[in-house]
Formats: sequence, C-alpha cells, structure tokens
Amino acid sequence: MSRRKIAKKRMITQDPVYGSRLITMLSIRILKHGKKSLAQKIIYQTLDIIKDRTTGDPMETIEKAIRNSTPLVEVKAKRVGGSTYQVPMEIRAYRGTNLALRWLIQFARRRQGKNMPHKLASEIIDASNDSGNTIKKKRRNTPYG
Repeated sequence: MSRRKIAKKRMITQDPVYGSRLITMLSIRILKHGKKSLAQKIIYQTLDIIKDRTTGDPMETIEKAIRNSTPLVEVKAKRVGGSTYQVPMEIRAYRGTNLALRWLIQFARRRQGKNMPHKLASEIIDASNDSGNTIKKKRRNTPYG
C-alpha cells in the first residue's frame, strides 16, 4: 500500500442487460478463471429461473435477498492491555453488501442441485423469504441478529 497516494475507488459499471450495478457485483463474485461471459450467463439464467418460480420481478427478489442477508454489525478483536475483547462495530453499507453477496455465492455453491443457476436461484429465493443458509450465517456472525 502506497504511503503517498490514497487508492481511488473504482466505479462499478452497470450491467448491459438490466442496467444494475448489483448484477455486476454478483457476476464478479461468481467469476472463475476470468470467464466473465460465463458468469453473466449464469446470472441471466438465474434471473429467468427466479422469474418462473416467483410472481414478482427478479431484480426486486435479488434486492430483497441482499437486504435480508446484509449484516449491520460485526465483532472485531480489540486488544486492550494484555487481553483481547470482541467489540461490536457497525459495518459500512458497501462492506455489508459485499459480505451478503459473498455468502449467497458461497452457500449456492455448496447446495445440492442440478447446476449453478438453479442452486443460486434457490439460495436467492430462500434469502428473500428470510430463510436459508445465508440468513443463518448472518444471524450467527452478528451479535444482535
């Protein structure tokens, strides 16, 4: 890390189909071996599956899932004197969204199922309904739920 200049925050480009930055962030998390087109194809198939399974708009379902799985508080180790304490600290919005996306992808990959679009769609639908492994992880990792 440079001592002279502060690293500039890069702006995330919008998704070409839906015009959403959230979809771009999701595709970056799914990305493996630099295959961006494959990651985007997985997400678009996921959105089609969500559209078939639910009555609402798939973008609203994803936003609700991320809102439900975003933690507000996390504990950090704070060293005072000779002992270490776990201190609850507020999370900034960007970090909270990143954690929620990371957990969604992590538990979608672990899920039993047909292929990645089906597994990701199931995890997103579960998270939007306030159930599933992502919500359990959020409740386990934050001191106040």
